[in-house]
Amino acid sequence: MAGVFPVPALQMAGIHKRFADVLANVDVNFTVQQASLHGLIGENGAGKSTLMSVLYGFYPADSGRITVFGKPVQIRNADDAIACGIGMVHQHFMLVETLTALENVMLGAEPHWHLPSASAPVRERLETLMQSTGLRVALDLAVADLAVGDRQRLEILKALYRGARILILDEPTAVLTPQETQQLFAVLRQLRAQGTTVILITHKLKEVLALCDQVTVMRAGRVVDDMPIARASVQALAQAMVGRKVQLDRPPAAAAPQRDATPVLLAQGLQWRDASGVQRLAGVGLQLHAGEIVGIAGVSGNGQSELLDILSGLAAPDSGSMQVLGRQFASGAWLDPFTARTIGLAHVPEDRQARALVMDFEAWESAVLGYEHLPRYCRAGWMRAGAMRSATAEMMERFDVRPRKAALGSRKFSGGNQQKLVLARELGQAPQVLLIGQPTRGVDIGAIEFIYTQLRTMRDAGCAVLLVSSELDEILALSDRVLVMVQGRMTGALDIADCSEERLGLLMAGASA
Repeated sequence: MAGVFPVPALQMAGIHKRFADVLANVDVNFTVQQASLHGLIGENGAGKSTLMSVLYGFYPADSGRITVFGKPVQIRNADDAIACGIGMVHQHFMLVETLTALENVMLGAEPHWHLPSASAPVRERLETLMQSTGLRVALDLAVADLAVGDRQRLEILKALYRGARILILDEPTAVLTPQETQQLFAVLRQLRAQGTTVILITHKLKEVLALCDQVTVMRAGRVVDDMPIARASVQALAQAMVGRKVQLDRPPAAAAPQRDATPVLLAQGLQWRDASGVQRLAGVGLQLHAGEIVGIAGVSGNGQSELLDILSGLAAPDSGSMQVLGRQFASGAWLDPFTARTIGLAHVPEDRQARALVMDFEAWESAVLGYEHLPRYCRAGWMRAGAMRSATAEMMERFDVRPRKAALGSRKFSGGNQQKLVLARELGQAPQVLLIGQPTRGVDIGAIEFIYTQLRTMRDAGCAVLLVSSELDEILALSDRVLVMVQGRMTGALDIADCSEERLGLLMAGASA
């Protein structure tokens, strides 16, 4: 818990920020005590990232005051923020993949012009930091060769190296495994004990309850609640975020689906090795039936991502076969994404920015991506931009994509609204088979409820849904059957009635079914 200090680490008072006709922050007052872990939560678009961007100097506030450790400050850019002892670790890492970890820390903060001799004191200081914080990273490895958890530790090290006493973390566990999340929590508690103040922007309310001392809730650009964690609960925080009660648990009356004897997707003996020769899939087989959600549980990195790529046609297996919606495919003549869409198989990838959107496209272009050949979008070889924009406006309305601006760049939407745009595109085609990976990664609790409802609606309409998620709560809330993957193999298959978090956790750890 935070100690008693004469002044807070941070005070933001009366912060206003407008973008054209959008009020992002409205008279925001935000206080964070020294040596504390402070949660900042809210729906996508609630204004929390804008507030932290004002604090870090990305945007100037239209009005308001900022005080850091009792001293009024002017923060006009990131250099000003760093000089005030503020560091920020973004949800999408700001690292140069071709440089080593050490070089990334030095970049922009080189002690002097002669880099070979400059690196020695930087390395020495980083070794000291790693020893004191537990943030261990292989400094001579290229970032491209680092695991996701190591990249995040490197980002934190980079901020601490630059003197951060206030550390802002934006959705820090969105791409971490459960084990990496626990390691990060241990590091953050250690940093708090050493006097660092941590602001945690997150959508994961259980993590807020497990880690934070205080939590501030924002809605529609305003602070609507600020409470010590002792009087917070998941339901209370969720209701404060969205302004109503939220239902995420499995509906109590959910009936087991009536499965047709013939699967709509049957995969057998899928084998695949990556470019390094490592076997990622080892004889994987599964079947999907119309009108069911099948969840795949497993610690990230056990073949789930590769399985989705192969089933969707983004990659071909080394061996194996698949029958889907009456079409037969073998390793030498595999499914491709165009054919997948043509026969009624849709795919929502795990990484929406790298795989599902073109970030430089306007929203209406991303909203028809892969379906631009359909007759309603294309006539005699000419794309009908007006029809595409009109369809996008309808998608945005139906899936509550905010803001409702089809001409806005894809990258300018929040992560949750980017996800809803992808879902609107893929679900809007009424597919018979839906493959979906990490559907609520980085998504707020109101959007999670909406996505759950959409997936159940697809299931009830007869669609077969294959769900890959690292969140056991999500698997248990949505699935009718659960498969468990460990080291590229299916190691368990359970009906939902036989599932519990404990049992799935044991199977994910390699215990026999």
